[in-house]
Amino acid sequence: LFKEFSSASSTTTTVGTVTSRVTRNGDAVMEKDLLNHEDLAGDRGMIDDIFDETYKEKEGPKPPMRYVWRNIILMSLLHLGAVFGLTLIPSAKIQTLAWAVLCFLVSALGITAGSHRLWSHRSYKATLPLRIFLTIANSVAFQNDIYEWVRDHRVHHKFSETDADPHNAMRGFFFSHIGWLLVRKHPDVIEKGQKLDLSDIKADKVVMFQRRYYKPSVVLLCFTLPTLVPWYFWDESIVISFFIPAILRYTIGLNATWLVNSAAHMFGNRPYDQNINPRENPLVSLGALGEGFHNYHHTFPYDYSTSEFGWRFNLTTAFIDLMCLLGLASDRKKVSKEVILARKMRTGDGSHKSG
Repeated sequence: LFKEFSSASSTTTTVGTVTSRVTRNGDAVMEKDLLNHEDLAGDRGMIDDIFDETYKEKEGPKPPMRYVWRNIILMSLLHLGAVFGLTLIPSAKIQTLAWAVLCFLVSALGITAGSHRLWSHRSYKATLPLRIFLTIANSVAFQNDIYEWVRDHRVHHKFSETDADPHNAMRGFFFSHIGWLLVRKHPDVIEKGQKLDLSDIKADKVVMFQRRYYKPSVVLLCFTLPTLVPWYFWDESIVISFFIPAILRYTIGLNATWLVNSAAHMFGNRPYDQNINPRENPLVSLGALGEGFHNYHHTFPYDYSTSEFGWRFNLTTAFIDLMCLLGLASDRKKVSKEVILARKMRTGDGSHKSG
């Protein structure tokens, strides 16, 4: 591990070294990349997002699927409300549509820059003001509180596409997209989640404060505030104010995140590791603010950018870089170009050669 200064107010930790090079047909090829997980653990304070190759699924019949009818009914009503919201768009004021987009962007950053890259992977550090903002944004998103989101996501990485993965893509598109929220968790998901070391999350007072008051924060920030602002400030109808900035925006945000679990595990190329199912999916990245470079992310989960391409289709990376420039974030973890190339040559599907 070594550090290079990217600005006067923050650092970028570049991970990895290459030990040797050979030449095949005139092309430089990196033979081996050394990513020492113990060093990474010392630097980030955890390695629970690294795939556990020792895990074996239990033999015998799978446990029966138990439906959560409350979730099925609520999700059905939510999506019906979103469809109704779509029909109201032609009648909405331009300020209302702009407000809905702003609410979407804020809520998305609460997931991508907050729950995901900061708290799940510890891929950069954030000051107290930024952590408070991301916590508020996370409540606007309403995708479970940060503690629960982190626990499920670390389990997803450590046991990806096994019975212990909460949204195991091997169970099909529908299950990995939304179905996993409509049934009880597989016993292995619960068992492995209970064994994770979440001491870093428990030690974050901002996260635990949100967990304590999560339900009222969601009522206020996900539904009430997005509805009242257009109704109060520019006299939008209460129906449009509720169904577009609140219901439709919330539903789109959910599906943008879910597509990372479903589409980005099934559709796209695998330039970094062809032995795993997560794919590079630019369309998912557009909707999820940069989270669709999923083959890269599962290969290098500790990279703050979740991609080697900087700001391309990656608004979250631009946001984190801006926060570093403002002195609100620091110590971004980034995989070196040599290690990336070495991994492409060693385990990639060759698609990087076509650009």
